[in-house]
Amino acid sequence: MFTVASADGTTIAYERTGSGPPVVLVDGAMCDRAGGPMRPLAGVLRDSFTVFTYDRRGRGESSDTLPYAVEREVEDLQAVIGVAGGDAGVYAVSSGGALAIAAAAVEPGITRLALFEPPYLAEVGDDAPLKAYTKDLGELLAAGRRGDAVARFMAHVGIPEQVIDGMRSGPGWSTMEAIAPTLAYDDALLADSRVPREAGEVTVPALVMTGGDSPEALQQAAKAAAQALPAAEFRILPGQTHDAAPTAVGPVLLEFFGAA
Repeated sequence: MFTVASADGTTIAYERTGSGPPVVLVDGAMCDRAGGPMRPLAGVLRDSFTVFTYDRRGRGESSDTLPYAVEREVEDLQAVIGVAGGDAGVYAVSSGGALAIAAAAVEPGITRLALFEPPYLAEVGDDAPLKAYTKDLGELLAAGRRGDAVARFMAHVGIPEQVIDGMRSGPGWSTMEAIAPTLAYDDALLADSRVPREAGEVTVPALVMTGGDSPEALQQAAKAAAQALPAAEFRILPGQTHDAAPTAVGPVLLEFFGAA
């Protein structure tokens, strides 16, 4: 494990593995480099690329500096790209895709951008449930009810109530409670859950993927992101869901980043 200081002094913990051109992997909500899809994916990519995984601020072994701002998270990603040599491909999943788009709009060191299902759900449906989630999440976190905030997030992404109740007594719940404040960070990144205008400023080659077995709303949200990015390809991965297998995503990324 290595660390790098972000522009505001926040310590960002990261790992590097493999050899070849650099690729930085960006997690979505409630994940860090030790608990999520990125470490297994790095294992798929490491024979062809130098792969960087990192803990977003407030997670894992990274520190945090308040107040939060989207610009600070962009600086965190820029710091990781800096230790990667100043230029890198970036792959981001779910709400991490909103961070990657924000960074790619201002960071010339991002040479290629790949995203998996950025959840811009207001592009394809009623935004009332999204606004209700933002309100509830803010109130729960302000009251210090971290466990309830995690449960509200899980319900928001479609996990059944009985499953959430079972998870509350599991060994990993305290870990999720510890990073619950970062749920507000991802919500801020997604803003009103619409593709940001900044996407039109991202002119590097881009790839937006979705799972063929994902909900239709997520597939359409991914397509909306691809349409907003000037140089994007849209691809459906058959048989995959929002939790896409590294063995399914890896070969696509090997092809996409290998073409750079």
